[in-house]
Amino acid sequence: MTQPPPRSKSTSFIATILLLQLTLYATIIFDIPVARQVIGFLYFTFIPGLVIIKLLKFDQLDRLETILFSAGLSIAFLMIIGLIVNDIGFLFGLSQPLSLNPLLISLSGVTLILGLIAYARSNATTPQNSKSPTNFSPISLFFIFLPLLSIIGAMWVNIYSDNLILLFTITAIAIVFIICVFSKKLVPPKIYPFVIFMIALALLYHSSIISNHIVAFGSDVNIENFAFKTTTNNAHWHLPPNLAESTSFGRVYSMLSVTILPTIYTSMLNIDSVLMFKLIYPFLFAFVPVALYQLWQMYMSKRYAFIAAFLFMAQATFYTEMFGLNRQMIAELFFVLLLLVVLTKKISFPNKIALFLIFSFALVVSHYAVAEIFLFFIIFAFVALVILKRPNKQITLGLITIFTVLMFAWYIYTTDASVFASFLEFGDYVYRQLGDFLNFSAREETILRGLGLEAAPTIWNWISRAFAYLTELLIVIGFFGILLKRAKVRFALEYSIFGLAAMGLLGALIVIPGLANTLNMTRFYHLLLFFLAPFCVLGVETIINLICKQKKKILILFLSTLIIVPYFLFQTGFIYETVKTDSWSVPLSMYRMSGYRLRSAIGYVGEQDVQGAQWLSKYVNYRNTPLYSDLSSKHCVLTSYSGVFPGYISVLSNTTYIVANGIVYLGWLNVVENLFIGLNFDWNTTEFSATFGGMNKIYSNGACDIYKKPS
Repeated sequence: MTQPPPRSKSTSFIATILLLQLTLYATIIFDIPVARQVIGFLYFTFIPGLVIIKLLKFDQLDRLETILFSAGLSIAFLMIIGLIVNDIGFLFGLSQPLSLNPLLISLSGVTLILGLIAYARSNATTPQNSKSPTNFSPISLFFIFLPLLSIIGAMWVNIYSDNLILLFTITAIAIVFIICVFSKKLVPPKIYPFVIFMIALALLYHSSIISNHIVAFGSDVNIENFAFKTTTNNAHWHLPPNLAESTSFGRVYSMLSVTILPTIYTSMLNIDSVLMFKLIYPFLFAFVPVALYQLWQMYMSKRYAFIAAFLFMAQATFYTEMFGLNRQMIAELFFVLLLLVVLTKKISFPNKIALFLIFSFALVVSHYAVAEIFLFFIIFAFVALVILKRPNKQITLGLITIFTVLMFAWYIYTTDASVFASFLEFGDYVYRQLGDFLNFSAREETILRGLGLEAAPTIWNWISRAFAYLTELLIVIGFFGILLKRAKVRFALEYSIFGLAAMGLLGALIVIPGLANTLNMTRFYHLLLFFLAPFCVLGVETIINLICKQKKKILILFLSTLIIVPYFLFQTGFIYETVKTDSWSVPLSMYRMSGYRLRSAIGYVGEQDVQGAQWLSKYVNYRNTPLYSDLSSKHCVLTSYSGVFPGYISVLSNTTYIVANGIVYLGWLNVVENLFIGLNFDWNTTEFSATFGGMNKIYSNGACDIYKKPS
């Protein structure tokens, strides 16, 4: 008698959900340390999405796709259900709908209901998906040490100012990359995604954990933190009336990725904002290169896709500037998941529409600029396909309409249309810059450096730029190699069009004055690598195919490694730290940086600054008191750690008149370095002797002073 086939309709799935929920409730109700954080994070980051996958019957997905879509759907689920609870709860008289109990009941309840529906809809005759191999490679355990070393190394720097462990970690990452490229026996391709994830975590954590406090890396994380804390403290997402006049704050506050999403994680896991942005968001962001690998290996060999993923991670923006842009971290995950949805052909059309709708909304409410860029790409692809008379079901007018309606509806009807107003402002800014079209100096500094039009300060900077220029040149060669069919890889037409759009946008950023300033050239290039990174290794292949006839494969791997490994070592600051030349790497070279670079340009915050800001928030009625500080303290310290909206803080200058009862906050730069950072100029402390005359010092901890002017 033959055995019946395994059935997908099984009580084990719903029983597992129930068991996980009971465990979750126990850890939250009894607030069990570590267990609450670990179990809560894993549950809310993967289980709702997995339930939705079961509900939609995604039988075609392999294991990696299941993990990626589970994470993306879960994060989107948290934002969508959080938004519904926020609006409905407030309508029914809940003054704090985003507090623990309403969120826990709603999130777990909806997850359970969806699980029951998925169980009821399951097909008893459908065999379980078994496409992915179940065997586990023991060598995978070795790669777990990369992020562990990174975390230990960053903590070691914090305590002892010794970067030896981090230097060893970066060396180990480079060696792991070389081994993966040259030995399929030691590192089988099936574990490439896991290796990429571990490398991503190691690079991200080596930067994020370098301080006990938030490091801005010159970007918006402090205003994101303020928006997050405002939502958490109110336990309700709405734009406070007294902050509605700020367009810059409004566009950040309209993003659920830094308001409702972190509020949910904080409530469920009982962690503060610093750990949220240092541990949780980097972990989620680490899925981006993994998803890119999954996208690229649809068209090229797994080894080539791995090399491209490493190049994407090697570029410094990935593990520096992105820490000041947590909303962009989340948006990039949905960006690449949308690309997977659009380009993969294994998902049925109804499910494709469902996923596209969910991820589109999630992207729109995560980051406005990334949403705009995605819209540009799909419109460009649609128009190109129409011109080529190759319309298909992958990119349709219907999908574009869905995304456009979601985007403009959200940006116009939330937070007083602050995001839409920003679009108009940026467009007007670019238009006004067109008068400098022929003036190269009007371009962003990074563009001039990328084109080789800026002198390198040292020989090491020159070598670093040479390797960066090589990667850029190879991308161009690889792109034309595909067009001229000099490379063996055959991209789908849709991806080739995306590549063309990326090259065109890169050219526009260089040619059109002011366009790069709307986002920042390094961030633009980082995003364009979503499409361009594979062309780098294909550029190597194109060159080798032209000059060699034998041993092409090993030569391609050798030349790719010879260029990308030094590029990685320069980008991380490893070489600069080794030769003790000027470096911008906070993890490796913080101990020898000037106070101005570290605290003002990069946004590093010291313990004494935070203590002073927290004292101010506790003992000073700052809501009804004029408050003054320099520019650095205003944005990097007071915004995050005193709860003061930056619009209410006046920036000091050497001519500032302090009104009666005015409070002056002086941070480490002011007290220790005797330096004041102004809006347009910097001053020495001696120039403020008249300003502080007659004021009383009401707080001091040796590196932070607070003064008050008597009434």
